[in-house]
Parts: sequence; C-alpha cells; structure tokens
Amino acid sequence: MARKRLGDLLIESGLIHQEQLDEAVKRQKGTKDRLGDVLIQCGYITEKQLIEVLEFQLGIPHVLLAREKLDPSVLALVPDTLAMKYLVLPLRKDRNKLLVAMADPLDYYAIDDLRMSTGFQIEPAIAAKEELRLYIERVYGMKGSLQQAQLTTSPEIPTDLELEDKDSPVVRLVNQLLNQAVKMRASDLHFDPMQTEFLVRMRIDGMMRQEQILPKQMQQIMTSRIKVMANMNIAEHRLPQDGRFRIQVDKREIDVRVSVLPTLYGEKIVLRLLDLTFGLKKIHNLGFMESHMTIYRRMLSSSTGLVLITGPTGSGKTSTLYAGLIERSTPDVNVITIEDPIEYQLTGVNQVAVNTGTGLTFARGLRAILRQDPDVVMIGEIRDAETAEIAVRAALTGHLVLSTLHTNSALATIARLMDIGIEPYLVASSLTGVIAQRLVRRVCEECKAPSVPTDLEQELLSNFNVHDGHFVRGNGCAACGKTGYQGRMAIHEMLEVNGAIRGLIAHEADEEQLREYAKQYGFHTLLVDGLEKAALGYTTIEEVVRVAMR
Repeated sequence: MARKRLGDLLIESGLIHQEQLDEAVKRQKGTKDRLGDVLIQCGYITEKQLIEVLEFQLGIPHVLLAREKLDPSVLALVPDTLAMKYLVLPLRKDRNKLLVAMADPLDYYAIDDLRMSTGFQIEPAIAAKEELRLYIERVYGMKGSLQQAQLTTSPEIPTDLELEDKDSPVVRLVNQLLNQAVKMRASDLHFDPMQTEFLVRMRIDGMMRQEQILPKQMQQIMTSRIKVMANMNIAEHRLPQDGRFRIQVDKREIDVRVSVLPTLYGEKIVLRLLDLTFGLKKIHNLGFMESHMTIYRRMLSSSTGLVLITGPTGSGKTSTLYAGLIERSTPDVNVITIEDPIEYQLTGVNQVAVNTGTGLTFARGLRAILRQDPDVVMIGEIRDAETAEIAVRAALTGHLVLSTLHTNSALATIARLMDIGIEPYLVASSLTGVIAQRLVRRVCEECKAPSVPTDLEQELLSNFNVHDGHFVRGNGCAACGKTGYQGRMAIHEMLEVNGAIRGLIAHEADEEQLREYAKQYGFHTLLVDGLEKAALGYTTIEEVVRVAMR
C-alpha cells in the first residue's frame, strides 16, 4: 500500500480545504493528538467521513468489532502495552498475515512496531475509536485483572484485603465490569452462576447480551465483593438481599441498586444502573405526541383525582411519574411522595422512603402523608388492596394522587382496580386518567437509511389508518453495536376519564365496550401510537410490533 498522507486524501476527497488542514496541523503541534482526531475536534469532518475516505480511497476495510468473534490465541499475539499505546486490536491471522483493527490505519510507526513485535505482516483495518477503546479495555484490561484474581484468590473465605483494597485484582475486575456496563449504556448488569462457569450479561436498550464467561472459582469472591459494596451480609447465602451503592464513571454519578437471589448453583446478582448525571426528563422530553402531552398536562392540572401510569417493569413509568411531579412542584403546592426506593431527589418535594424493616409500608406511610396537608401525593407503586383503597379515598377527598400499577393496557387498569377490591363506583368517581406505556428502541442516527415497509407491514398500517410516513431502518454500525438501534423512547396509550366513561365504569362495562367508546374521543392503542412514531422515522414497525403486541 502506497503511503499517503491523511490531509492530502481529505483534500482530494473535497471534505476539507488547505486552510483547514493548515489550521489543524498547527493545533496538532500543540496537542500531540492524531491529525484525524484534531480535524474531528475542529468540526471539519466527522469520524464517519474519515472512515469512508480511508475505506474507499485506500481500500482499507472497515470492521465492526461487535460482529467479530475474538480469538484469545490471536489476541495474545499483541502485548497489551502496544494495544493500548496505539489503539489496535488483532482480529485474525492467515499464514504470515495478521489483520489488525486500528483507530489510525495510517500510523506507520504503529504498523512497524506491531510487525517487529509479532513477526507477522500487518494488514490494517479501521474501526471507530471509542469502540476500539472499549474493546481493548474489555480484552486486555480485564484479562490482566482476571488472571491476577485467579492467581491470588483465596480458596476459602475471602479476606478483607481482597474485598476492600482498591488495588486488589477482584476489586479492579468488578470496577472494570461496572465501567464497561456504563459505557455500553447498559441498564442492568447480571452475574449468573452456572454449574461450571460464572456468566456476565448486560441488558442494553432492553435486550440481554452475554459479555463474559468467567471461571467458576471467581463466583464466590466476586459475589462477596459486590455484597461489600452494597453493605450486605457476606455470610448470608440462603436468603435474598437488597442493597445499593454509588460509583463515578467518566465524571458521571451512577446509582447502583443490587439484588442477590439464591439459586441452584449459587447466588445470582443483578445490578440496576441509574445514571444520575443526565437528571430527570421534563414532560416535553418524554416522547409524547403533542395531543398526548396536552392530555397528560390536563390530568396533572386537576386538583383532585387519581392518575395512574401502567406498564411492566422497565417500561419507563418512573420517568413519566417524576416528570409529572416536576410539572406540579411549585412553591404554592405541597407535594409529598412515598417510594421504594427513592430513585431521584427532587427539589421542593418531600420524599419518604418505604422501610419494611421498621414497619413503614406504603399503606402506613400514605396514612401519615395525608395528615401532612398535601396537595399532590405520589405513591411509587400500588401493590395491594390496602394501598389502593387509601389512594382512592385520598383522590376523592381533595388530593391529586399519582401512582403506578402493573397492567398491560390503560383499559385493563380499570378491571385491575376492581380485582384488587375497589368498588366500581369508587373507581369511576376517583379515576382522572390512565397512561399505559412501553419502551421501543430508537433507530440509530449514525446508520439509519430510508426503508420501504413490507406487504405485511403495509397491511398493518392500512388497518390502523397510518399511511404517509418517513420510514427508516438502521443498517448496523459501530455506534449501535450492529443492532441498528441506539437508545429508547416511549409509546403511549392515554385514557382520559370523562363523564360518559365514568358511567360505563360504574356499570361495570367490559374492556371492549370501554375501548369502542373511548375511540370516539381519539383514544389510540400502544400499537397505533408506535406505528405513528415509526412513520415519523423514530423507530421501526418491526420493533413496535415486537413490543406492543406481546
């Protein structure tokens, strides 16, 4: 391959002018960064444009590391010092050739160093810088900690030094896994004990992904380390335990909730990761359609009544609930919450945490709250008949009550309240509105491209009168880990209870009767809201069907 300079290639491609190159070179001398990085920092090019130039102009292949199956024997060919120094990752070997993913495939010093170190002829490929950095940290950083931990782990009960010293291999290994999970935008980090191994999995954008297979011998010490972090009893192995702790990753404050559950092959651990740095979203940032946002604000403006947000675990109910509290939290309003646990601290809101150990349940706390002259009461979740009854009574006696409930749809919430034991006339009198929601994955902005719905999808769109649209699909790229999706958004179902619907509820109308009547007032199901968002290019029809029709 003829050695060409990056600046000349970019000028030939028409992406930058000579003046921009001169300015970038001048800045580069002061920063010692790579020229490509400086051009990106200056805003002259994007990383995607840089990759395309190198791929098409020089024929350097572009690789997505998420699609590569990394071979430990190949990884061992490149020392970790070189991998981290040059941001390179060996992928495959073929006789005397070694394919290496590089952030800068024109770094000939790196190529020469790799050739001399490995004895192979180096064939460079280009990969996204941050993806490379993440994989190198996973492969080399974690490998060193794991090897050290295996060599130094006590065969019996772990010592305090092993569990608490920041330089202990197991402490470093757990920290690296947490850092990796945060950087990959995981909502949950799972440690699964199997018969002969210890699995590490992550939930990213709602989908589970296996990340590591650790030796079985690491199970006890890693479990103990996490228990120490969460202030749990490390000697207790037969009962479930809950705890929490906070960490900082890249100056971001992460709240970690820990659940430990005894299973056949040991204790399973799930860590829920909550990024506090991004803070809470306001109503206009929740992905509501304009008409739905108006309805939610109308519900919140009521001085009395019960507003419920429903959906399964992990459907974003708490975010929607907190956004409503932020809307109502003004100096002239007394807002009190009871939660289990308190996820975010809200300025100007009095928040109470459930503590079953001391007898402070939702029902008991709610009774006490009602003696505190509240205007707005938020109950983290209605879990039993006693809490539901107090919530309904509070809504009927001059309070606006906000809460969540586990139901599959807005209309199913009415039947659920009656099943709990609330009389139909009380449900009819107290209920102001219900919002059901789910989370769908957003199409990746980096690799999205126009898409034509299939015949089956066209039929579905026609059945629900969704016709015109800008449909897109993600092709899969480094940014989204080849999935075509990055991030999530909510789809909603809004039921605003008016006089006629109150009458139907009081007369115990079934779900189908309620749906037919509500449609006259613009009621849309989760599926329809999702299809309309797919038509706007936010998500795909396939994703909406997967989430809304299960």
